[in-house]
Amino acid sequence: MSLAAHPGLPVQPIATPAGLPQHGAFPQSLLHRCAVRAPPSSRPHPVTHDYLERILKARVYDVAIESPLEPAPRLSRRLQNAVLFKREDLQPVFSFKLRGAYNKIAGLTDEQAARGVTCASAGNHAQGVALAARRRGIKALIVMPRITPQIKVQAVLDLGAEIELHGDDFDAANEHALGVARERGLTFIHPFDDPEVIAGQGTIAMEILRQHSGRLDAIFVPIGGGGLIAGIAAYVKALYPEIRIVGVEPADAASMYESLKAGARVTLPRVGIFADGVAVKRVGEETFRLAQRHVDEIVLVSTDEICAAIQDIFEDTRSIAEPAGAVAVAGLKQWVAREGATGRTFVTLNCGANMNFDRLRHVAERADLGQQREALFAVEIPERPGSFRAFCAMLGDRNVTEFNYRYADARRAQIFVGVALGRGRAEKDRLLAQLEGAGYRVLDMSDNEMAKLHVRYMVGGPAPGLVHERLFRFEFPERPGALLRFLEAVGSQWNISLFHYRNHGSDYGRVLAGIEVAPASEAEFLRHLRELGYAYTEETANPAYRIFLGRGA
Repeated sequence: MSLAAHPGLPVQPIATPAGLPQHGAFPQSLLHRCAVRAPPSSRPHPVTHDYLERILKARVYDVAIESPLEPAPRLSRRLQNAVLFKREDLQPVFSFKLRGAYNKIAGLTDEQAARGVTCASAGNHAQGVALAARRRGIKALIVMPRITPQIKVQAVLDLGAEIELHGDDFDAANEHALGVARERGLTFIHPFDDPEVIAGQGTIAMEILRQHSGRLDAIFVPIGGGGLIAGIAAYVKALYPEIRIVGVEPADAASMYESLKAGARVTLPRVGIFADGVAVKRVGEETFRLAQRHVDEIVLVSTDEICAAIQDIFEDTRSIAEPAGAVAVAGLKQWVAREGATGRTFVTLNCGANMNFDRLRHVAERADLGQQREALFAVEIPERPGSFRAFCAMLGDRNVTEFNYRYADARRAQIFVGVALGRGRAEKDRLLAQLEGAGYRVLDMSDNEMAKLHVRYMVGGPAPGLVHERLFRFEFPERPGALLRFLEAVGSQWNISLFHYRNHGSDYGRVLAGIEVAPASEAEFLRHLRELGYAYTEETANPAYRIFLGRGA
């Protein structure tokens, strides 16, 4: 899914001074020679010129390195395009975030610095602020949600910052940090919606244009709150407006996509948690303004596509990107497939590598689906001797990645099967047609989130005696006591008839639960779920439930 070049204010290119090498560094001595080309019937807009100057003057290299721009030969061959990785995962805190944080902190007055700084973050921004504060020799208070994994807490402590754990999510931690800033007179370092932070991130674009001297068709940039893409787009469009700037967001955290579509900032009711580094409900005011002017389009990617991109990066670099750090590669692959592009040159921002080790299992399982190297099917076969063998014969020499079965009745059996694919979606479509042509009832589960998260790990069967069972997927903060609180809150009033929990190595737990809810108590039950405060999705109508766990198809 993509957002085509959106209407609104046009991009304001700046006339490139004579003698400036293509994609070379823009010398500050030439800054005064640039003139903004204003739209008809309007005054010159200061945005482009202002940010160009801010980025050229940004102070980041006291703490940041000029990260390499590396070719990705394997991915380039597969996509038939030249792909370059901008390796921000190699920064001292394994993320680009220290650029903006340091540029902001370096610009504080002595009086402001003496009072100290604060921010709210559960990850990369926290480490950037902590390192920047240590480099300037000032105090930093980092407010982190109580659910923050210990590895991230320890990383910030190691950088010398003070930590305060507060709230169960980022919003609660952020409100607390703002309150502390007011009470103690600390300077609040915003993770994205600050011109100095944006300018610090924009130095990445300055490096890209200096490091690459040939043709460059597009730069793919992850979007969370928008600080990274705002800085990169403002700089690139000022000098080379023909270079396409493509933002990439997870489909379940598309705050900038929805805002650009609406023409105003919107607040998402909830965001997906897998790519936590870009899981932002509302983009910044300044970042939105810059994105409206300078971003050409936005591509939305799935969890499976992100996992596949993590594998792509690993195969070319032997480094492991965090989910947010691989979003741009996922977007590039989708865009190339959609456009049928060949022979072009693209840059992706590999923006972070702060991956929790125990998440790798989940990433590996989903990568094959994201690369379309595995398909998941629900298949009905006759319940008689030899039926398994006959079905497997239909698969030919394809590798079966998993096979789940439970007896249901004397006439038919439902199986959940994973099949390795050598030629992606086209092979899957051919296999589906072959199975259906042979008389099998087949349902493709490859894009069914409940099936991928829960059903494939469960051994169950229909329960015809449960007349009022309803099925829900829940997400809750992965902290001590959270699962018990859920069980006590739901199980004390309504009978839990099905339950599956699996630790996925993230900050949130995921539960699939069947709950008996009589019609007379439905309103009370739904009110109870709202008060419980856990994000949930009802799955009672999901075909994976009907076939394998519910009352039958």
